[in-house]
Amino acid sequence: MPRVYTNRRAHHEYELLERFEAGISLTGSEVKSVRAGGVDFRDAFARLNGSDVDLEGLYIPVYKEATYNNHEPRRKRRLLLRREEIEKLRRGLEQKGLTLVPTRLYQKGRFFKVEVALARGKKLHDKRRADAERTVARELREL
Repeated sequence: MPRVYTNRRAHHEYELLERFEAGISLTGSEVKSVRAGGVDFRDAFARLNGSDVDLEGLYIPVYKEATYNNHEPRRKRRLLLRREEIEKLRRGLEQKGLTLVPTRLYQKGRFFKVEVALARGKKLHDKRRADAERTVARELREL
């Protein structure tokens, strides 16, 4: 059963506006390590680099059974998007206050995909309002 890793902090810290599905370029030891578990989104973010999109800060632990050819846990990984999607992201990031945040990492067929979202940071009062709405929804479900 394929694992789905989610960035729960992104849902709390950001208002997610538009989502994109991107392939991710991984090495062999990274693929085995992702399948074994332990992916951490804590410091992960995506950045436009010319005509490419790079994912930085995503922690994929070192695969213990790999040989000398192991990977760096927090290296830059290239995201695979279509040119039109990259241009759409570029236009979105030109707006003030928007950033590109990874939200999920999952396996689709034999490939790994990353869901990235254009997001706007939430203020403290927005977080409180979202918590209050969540509490009300939970109480209504219990009734």
